[in-house]
Amino acid sequence: MSIERRWAEGHYDRLPAMAADLVSRKVDLIVTIGGTPPALAAKNATSTIPIVFAGLGNPVGTGLVASLARPGGNITGFSNVAGELTPKRLELLCELVPQATVIALLANPDNAGEQYVRSRQAAARAKGVQLPVLMARTEEIDTAFASLGQLQAGGLVIEADAFFNSRREQLLALASRYAVPTIYENRGFTAAGGLISYGIDNAALARQAGIYAGRILKGEKPADLPVQQPTVFELVVNLKTAKTLGLTAPPLILARADEVIE
Repeated sequence: MSIERRWAEGHYDRLPAMAADLVSRKVDLIVTIGGTPPALAAKNATSTIPIVFAGLGNPVGTGLVASLARPGGNITGFSNVAGELTPKRLELLCELVPQATVIALLANPDNAGEQYVRSRQAAARAKGVQLPVLMARTEEIDTAFASLGQLQAGGLVIEADAFFNSRREQLLALASRYAVPTIYENRGFTAAGGLISYGIDNAALARQAGIYAGRILKGEKPADLPVQQPTVFELVVNLKTAKTLGLTAPPLILARADEVIE
């Protein structure tokens, strides 16, 4: 069994070679963590070695599996329903900064297509705000934050993405430098000083993938193991950061929060 995560630093062009290397080693099973690109690379490299993925948004829409209940083929795993949670993060940020008429979205261009942009901007229109989408890889993140003033953005949504998880310290430092209210995908950001987060427990998702891997190595087939989706989501608010930004967290948000950091 092998887990490959170097792609999270932005090395998407290396994924096919990484997957081919694992196949050439005749590993018993491949586990991919954190997104669609590594799972697709693994699937394209082999139709026989079992694959378990964890943490990607739309396994059916991207063609990884035939259906959630019956994935078929040699691949199964756990979705993080990332796309479905973005409108909820936008809604929470709108509640936290109700005066904002423009809220920006930071996205990874390697995972965000035209349909992706349209769906998120439709959610923003429903909330009555403009949503400029800022596409950023490693060298473009600083530039994206620097453009927030010109856009008159009153807040920022960081899209759920393994690449952005790998850049946590940089994103938190920039959000602090530009004093922009920002919502993130998981508790790790908020515990480290971020304003607010809403999402799943990625560590729990990885543990579940490990359980699936064990079952497959004991003889079960990926095609017979349904793709699972998370049912528990965490809302975490950092009141210290809110105070620094001059914000007062609405009572409704605090009442719904799973954790309030003071």
